[in-house]
Amino acid sequence: MDKSIEIRNICKSFGTGENRTQVLKNISLNVQKGKFISLMGASGSGKSTLLYLLGGLDCPDSGEIILSGKDIAHMKDKELSKFRRNELGFVFQFFNLVQNLSVEDNIMLPVLMDGKKPEKYADKLTEILEITGLSDKRKSYPNQLSGGQQQRCAIARAVIYEPGILLADEPTGNLDSKSGDDIMELFRKINKEKGITILMVTHSDKCAAYADRIITLSDGRLSD
Repeated sequence: MDKSIEIRNICKSFGTGENRTQVLKNISLNVQKGKFISLMGASGSGKSTLLYLLGGLDCPDSGEIILSGKDIAHMKDKELSKFRRNELGFVFQFFNLVQNLSVEDNIMLPVLMDGKKPEKYADKLTEILEITGLSDKRKSYPNQLSGGQQQRCAIARAVIYEPGILLADEPTGNLDSKSGDDIMELFRKINKEKGITILMVTHSDKCAAYADRIITLSDGRLSD
């Protein structure tokens, strides 16, 4: 089976001099294509730092990050931006929807920002609206949606390009228990039906249990 995520000897520190703190210590990890991984750890353990490194939003001090066979740590900015838009999906605790855009326009935002023709993605839009249970909300605006519906919209936006990898940072952290369960069921559905690799940071044992594998980050190191 192909590897979707390869992390090789990643180190990351913050601060300088006596205030320098090593957050990630020589971390290595392999994730096979199509797997669903939960990353857990205490607050401040570096979970989000690792996720941002994987998303190309920050750079490691040393080591390699290979996503879908490509070394993102050494990509040029333009190449990395294109890779992020087309090959990675991001879902955060806060939904980050554009308030004056409808559900369908929020979902199509990556397509519009890429300068591509929306009509070519009409079928994909209809499909993702059905998968996320938002077909009857496509013309609604974020302030007309519940928190769970807003997060489903954010997930739909993240997967409109059907990326190989979806990165999620505490995706249920801003939701009630029932909405959180619905989001986790949606992640599982997307993972199984679309074959998208998911790496999710969570503090919830209940959410983590939806994954194929649970990894813990502690003292800058990973363990199963």
